[in-house]
Amino acid sequence: MDNRKNNGGHSTAGKAGRKPKDEENRIRDLMMPYSLDAIQCLANIVVSDKSKDTDKISASKIIIEYSYGKPKERVESDINMNTTTLKDLISFGSTEPEI
Repeated sequence: MDNRKNNGGHSTAGKAGRKPKDEENRIRDLMMPYSLDAIQCLANIVVSDKSKDTDKISASKIIIEYSYGKPKERVESDINMNTTTLKDLISFGSTEPEI
């Protein structure tokens, strides 16, 4: 450690992580009466001749993601490892430390 207070970060005491489920449920209950209006607003953006194409695409994307679920993301990665390095990192059943 470099002896800085909180190691340069901000304090998250009692504030870190996900909000409690009861808080999420409370917020969801408060928003529920407006959900049909919000969906209708998005639908109006999609069908309006006055809406910009970018707004139509954004509204359509939101409607589709909430109706059918967000598509899974695929992450590709290429890892190249030298086999001698891999052998040094992994001990295959040997109980004696390598020298």
